[in-house]
Amino acid sequence: MKYRSVFDIIGPVMIGPSSSHTAGAARIGRAARHLFGREPNYANIHLYGSFAQTYKGHGTDVAIIGGLLDYDTDDTRISTALETARNHGMEVQFFEEDAVTDHPNTARIKIGDENGDLELVGISIGGGKAEIMELNGFELRLSGSHPAILLIHNDRYGAIASATTILASHEINIGRMEVARKAEGEQAIMVIEVDQNVDDSILSELERADHITQVARISD
Repeated sequence: MKYRSVFDIIGPVMIGPSSSHTAGAARIGRAARHLFGREPNYANIHLYGSFAQTYKGHGTDVAIIGGLLDYDTDDTRISTALETARNHGMEVQFFEEDAVTDHPNTARIKIGDENGDLELVGISIGGGKAEIMELNGFELRLSGSHPAILLIHNDRYGAIASATTILASHEINIGRMEVARKAEGEQAIMVIEVDQNVDDSILSELERADHITQVARISD
C-alpha cells in the first residue's frame, strides 16, 4: 500500500474508536451516498468478517449510516447517526454474514428509494482508508481517497474518448482510470480518479456525451 504523506499512516482526523472500523466504514457509507446522489429511504447493510463481529462496539454501524447522511470522518454527529437517520424516515437494517470474504473488513450496502437503488461493496483497508470493490454488479477498484467520476456507458467505440476529451477541455487531470464491462457490446463502466472536484456543469456535459447513460461522482 502506498501512502501520500505521514498523515495517511497516522490516520485521518476522525471520530473513534477505530480508524479501520469507524473512519474507514464512514468513508464506505459516504461513497455510497455520493454515488447514489441523495439521502436514501432505506439502507440494508451486510457486514462480513471482523465488521460483523465487532460493529456495535467499534461504531461501524453508526459510521456507515453517518456516511450515508454525508458526514465526514471527523463529524461529531456520527455518534447519533442511527437516531438521525430514523428521524429522517430512513429504514435501516444490519445483517451479520458468515460468508468468508477476501478482506476481513467488508460491507455490502444496499440503498434506495422510490426513484432507484444502488448496491456497493466496500472494504476498510486500515488507517481510515477504504476502497470500493463492486458497484451494481461491476467489479472495480475505487480508492475513495480522491475525487472520482463514474460513468455508465454503452460498450461502443468512442465512449472513452468522449469522456476524456471533455475532461481535457476543462483541464481536469486524470490520476487513474479503469474500465470494466459486463459483456462485449453491453453495459460498461468507467472509473476516473481526478485531481480536483468536478463541477456540476462538467457532469452535465459528460451526461450528454456519446454513449454515456449515467454519471456519478465522489467528491473530497
